[in-house]
Amino acid sequence: MNNTTISRIALTVYAIVLLVFGFGHFANGSQMVGMVPSFLPGGIIWVYIAGAGLILAAISFIINKQVRLAAFLLGALLLIIVLTIHLPGMMNGKDEMMKMTEMTMLLKDTAMAAAAFYIGSKN
Repeated sequence: MNNTTISRIALTVYAIVLLVFGFGHFANGSQMVGMVPSFLPGGIIWVYIAGAGLILAAISFIINKQVRLAAFLLGALLLIIVLTIHLPGMMNGKDEMMKMTEMTMLLKDTAMAAAAFYIGSKN
C-alpha cells in the first residue's frame, strides 16, 4: 500500500469515529445537556450543534470535499469543548472519579483536535 491509500484509510477511520460521536450527541442529548456551561443560553441546542459539526466534518472527510475547512473548524470546535466543558469539569469535579473522567475526555478531545489540525494542514 502506498502512503495515499494509508492516509485515506486513516481519514476514513477518523471520520467513522466522528460519526459515532456525532450521532451520540443526538441519541443522548438529554443526558449531555447537563455538560453545557450555564453561561450559554439554549441548553440542548449546543449539544445538537456540536453533534452536527462532528457529522458534517466526517462527511467532508469521507467525500473528500472542503477537507481543509472542515478540519480546521472541527479542531476549533473540539478545543472550545475542551476549554468550556472538560477543563472546568476536571478542575471542579465533585469527586476523584469525575475528575479522572473529565481528564480522559480532555485528553481525547485535545488529541482529536490536534489530528484535525494536522489533517487541515495537509490538505
